Amino acid sequence: MICGIDEAGRGPLAGPVCAAAVVLPADFSEGLLDDSKKLTAKQREELRRIIINRAIAWGVGWATHDEIDEINILQASLLAMSRAWEALALAFPARAKESGLSAIVDGLYCPALPIPCRAMVKADAQVPAVMAASILAKTARDRVMLKYSWFYPEYGYEKHKGYPTRAHREAIGRHGPSPIQRLNFTVKPVQGELF
Repeated sequence: MICGIDEAGRGPLAGPVCAAAVVLPADFSEGLLDDSKKLTAKQREELRRIIINRAIAWGVGWATHDEIDEINILQASLLAMSRAWEALALAFPARAKESGLSAIVDGLYCPALPIPCRAMVKADAQVPAVMAASILAKTARDRVMLKYSWFYPEYGYEKHKGYPTRAHREAIGRHGPSPIQRLNFTVKPVQGELF
């Protein structure tokens, strides 16, 4: 059995990084899934519902913008992945250790897990459980950024989800850093100004 693990939100200038861990049943239709970056928001939401209803187990984990500033984005991503595993293991405690479960993580690095784990570049486009984790992480993070947009509407988080778009960088220039800004991320200048 494979536990797929992936994260969403490494590149933004604001908000948390989110990771998900998913174990799919053997009969899960691979044709349903794709890399979350290739799907529309509507497709991701539809697949999210299918995944959470059909998965053997799943979990979501987070690392906050403060944790990102404190330990760096790579370590925060690995922390979120460990937390996603812990959330999954709560729903799957006895079977996780007895089933020969191993994890595949999208990328170059593995979080510290109590099961065998290997990193695989582009796993989110090749391994169904990692594709599912990618979709859960992306939809969870998008939902959180939408909620942040209610508190900080001047930053437009509902549109760009904290990624370094021109509109986001201009909002930082006008209003200063938001309360969820990653302060150790460099903001590139817009129209010759340095923020």
